[in-house]
Amino acid sequence: MSADIAATAARLVVEEGMEYGPAKRKAARSLGRSRPADLPGNDAVEDAVREYISVFCADTQPAELAALRGLALRWMERLAEFRPHLSGAAWRGTATRLSALHLDLYCDDTKSAEIELINQGVDYDVGSLPSPRGGEPVDMLSLASWCPELDDHVTLFLAIRDLDDLRGALKPDATGRTLRGDLGALRRRMAEDAADPEASDT
Repeated sequence: MSADIAATAARLVVEEGMEYGPAKRKAARSLGRSRPADLPGNDAVEDAVREYISVFCADTQPAELAALRGLALRWMERLAEFRPHLSGAAWRGTATRLSALHLDLYCDDTKSAEIELINQGVDYDVGSLPSPRGGEPVDMLSLASWCPELDDHVTLFLAIRDLDDLRGALKPDATGRTLRGDLGALRRRMAEDAADPEASDT
């Protein structure tokens, strides 16, 4: 049943642009399962997303991923003073045109990123995320950015993290894949993709 939920969630992630958590819960409900124990882990969902993309989106997804990474790169350059790191599907290589971009900003002053966006004339909304260390919630700024390559707007989520959190930012997950990458790492990954479009991200 967990595998069935993962497969259904993967379809929702790719076709509707849903995040993993909501996709898993919606998939479970559609299959008549509501217990938390029935829900697969994010690694299982990501594996199912990769399989779904390879079967149904192999001809379109690489270009969409490249467009999203290009947009992420431009924003990371704009916000370079805040030590931006790309995470989520665009970093992991599973993003499609419906995916949002997730950037972690590591700031000495958590309000400084907001001030910079205001100075740049960027409209944004403010939400929150649970703190990785169990403290106060982390501010999350959301905005829409035009992506010429996709001829569409893309949602960006900017998590405003404390500078101390940067020390654990590059820890790999249980599969050995990195959870995020800084500006230099993204440039290298994009260069590798350009040289070998069929190479898989790790």
